[in-house]
Amino acid sequence: MSVLVIGLSHHSSPVTVRERFAFSETEIPDVLGRIREAGLADEAVILSTCNRVELYASSPLADRDAILRLREFLLQNRRIGEPLADELYGHVGDACLEHLFKVAAGLDSMLLGETEILGQLKQAYDLALKHRYTGKFLNKAFQRAFNVAKQIRTETNIQRGSVSVASAAVELSEKIFENLSDKKILVIGAGDTSEKTARALLSRGAHSVFVSNRSHDRAVLLAEALGGRAIRFDDWATEFANVDIVISSTSAPHYVIDRKRLAPLMPDRAGRALLLIDIAVPRDIEPEVNFMENVFLYNIDDLQAIADDYLKQRQEEVARCEAIIREKVKGLFAGPPPHVLPAAGRQAAGAA
Repeated sequence: MSVLVIGLSHHSSPVTVRERFAFSETEIPDVLGRIREAGLADEAVILSTCNRVELYASSPLADRDAILRLREFLLQNRRIGEPLADELYGHVGDACLEHLFKVAAGLDSMLLGETEILGQLKQAYDLALKHRYTGKFLNKAFQRAFNVAKQIRTETNIQRGSVSVASAAVELSEKIFENLSDKKILVIGAGDTSEKTARALLSRGAHSVFVSNRSHDRAVLLAEALGGRAIRFDDWATEFANVDIVISSTSAPHYVIDRKRLAPLMPDRAGRALLLIDIAVPRDIEPEVNFMENVFLYNIDDLQAIADDYLKQRQEEVARCEAIIREKVKGLFAGPPPHVLPAAGRQAAGAA
């Protein structure tokens, strides 16, 4: 008996396919029960996130049969009748363990080295454990995966630095202000990236947020989502004395903030630093304001350059992480050498 995984991720399929396989947390225990009742697996865990849906199992069936029958189970359970080619992948034995450990460490994530997946993996495991769908094989595999993820986090730089625009903005903010706990944010424009950036700042302790948008209704909705207050677009300058960080992302064809408009507002700030984050294209903020005293301006290219630099550093750490994973996989379970079934669809076709 060996462990195996069958699934699909952002590497193998678009969201239009992934969303059709997605499981809600409430339905997972029932699905795991049907897998066991059908004799397909003695132990099973389902991981379902926006970027991947994976079924980990320990099956009494031969490896090839287990992969093919679990693949068929997933297709029938999700009522997917059309044939799939390379969307579904399968890994068995040590190859499954390597895959699990990479997922836990964020090495298989869309955002290399991110930590959110580890929490999602722990929740998926805890759900299966709570309903007694795990045993000695998956318990050992998942506990080792969590330990490996911790080791990689502490012994490598795979999670060093910010690799998204929002997290780069947070890092810049913390360098300028050190502590964000008493800082106030003004969001001009209610775009997706500005919302993510505001949320990232709030998650790191920023005090409050104001939202201003040409469509006031949209400003109200975003302000409510962020726990802040909406300001009419023509009135945002009235809050300048109170804010520390401005995130601007409008579709205006001209500068929303320029030196001429900003200069009269600065005396009321009593010399406090002002961070301007311009993530609009074309730019919302005149570059000249960066020459003003106590004003720090960064545009989308500045933030992306920071993120790209850290991503390059993380990519250089991948080999070290993979070496740790290979070492931790060795001897975890006695059994045949590792092998991979990269496309279950092709395996089924070959069997036919």
